[in-house]
Amino acid sequence: MTAVETTDAAVPVRNSSPAPRRAVAGGARRRRGSAFDRLLPYLLLAPAVLGILWLIGFPVVSVVVTSFRKLDLGELVRGEIVWVGLDNYTKVLSDPRFWEITVRTVVFTAAVVAASVVVGLAIALLMRQLSTPIRILLQVCMLLAWAMPIIASTTVYQWIFDQQYGILNKILVKLGFDFAGYSWFSTGTATLSVIGLLIVWQAIPFLAFSLYAGVIGVPADLYEAAGIDGATAWQTFRAVTWPELKPLLMMVTFLSLLWDFKVFTQIWVFKEGGPSGGSTTLPVLQYLEGISQSHFGVAAAVSVLMVVILTLLTVTYLRKLLQTQEGKL
Repeated sequence: MTAVETTDAAVPVRNSSPAPRRAVAGGARRRRGSAFDRLLPYLLLAPAVLGILWLIGFPVVSVVVTSFRKLDLGELVRGEIVWVGLDNYTKVLSDPRFWEITVRTVVFTAAVVAASVVVGLAIALLMRQLSTPIRILLQVCMLLAWAMPIIASTTVYQWIFDQQYGILNKILVKLGFDFAGYSWFSTGTATLSVIGLLIVWQAIPFLAFSLYAGVIGVPADLYEAAGIDGATAWQTFRAVTWPELKPLLMMVTFLSLLWDFKVFTQIWVFKEGGPSGGSTTLPVLQYLEGISQSHFGVAAAVSVLMVVILTLLTVTYLRKLLQTQEGKL
């Protein structure tokens, strides 16, 4: 019985020896298949990525290359390529007016973005408390304001703040204030204030709708728990709404910073950067150098410097937006 049992026990060992080889072969095929599966999404995305790189990368490279050339109207007509190295950058950076305009652009952008985000957040929180009919009416009004073309809304604001026929001056006079014939565009600061008000008005609908979507996405259980604990409205906002809304708020602030830094249409339509260049910003300076005076090389240098300045301004937001859940880059 012992011999038989030993023989029977040995048989499965001899018969099962090919199985590991088959498993190894199957494992190798699976490994090859899994490598192809990992590569397949990149292969599928490659045509779209190449197309985007061509559509976006080529203009960027063209601007950078142009910034190292002397490209005025004469060179453009004759098709001449004249390399000047860093002369365009030296000309721009050595001009005190460039630094004055840069500071003005940064301050103007910061003020407009801050006002837009604060008002947009306030309206988003307000819509959560309003009744349904009032909320729908407010949303329709914001959509109509959002849908108005930039040129049309800028023209309306010009008429509102007009020195002689503006409705604002007439209302202020009716209220007893001495604003008859008052000019809202007598200085660059005043002009930029009016333009900033217009930009804030145009930006509020997008910000309010985006932040409202984040507000209604906060779980109601958190608000109920805060109410049970006796939290005030401010404590509820700080402990419940703010942590949930912070990532979205950072994203819309970052987008507003990008958009408002390169605002051109409203500033140009109002006073073309005036009076006496007092409302000129970097996008307007780029237009004046490139299109108005045909110094395309200098304008390209201004464009590159604008990108560098904007990158420095947004590096903090970029770092926070790219943070992982573990808090590491």
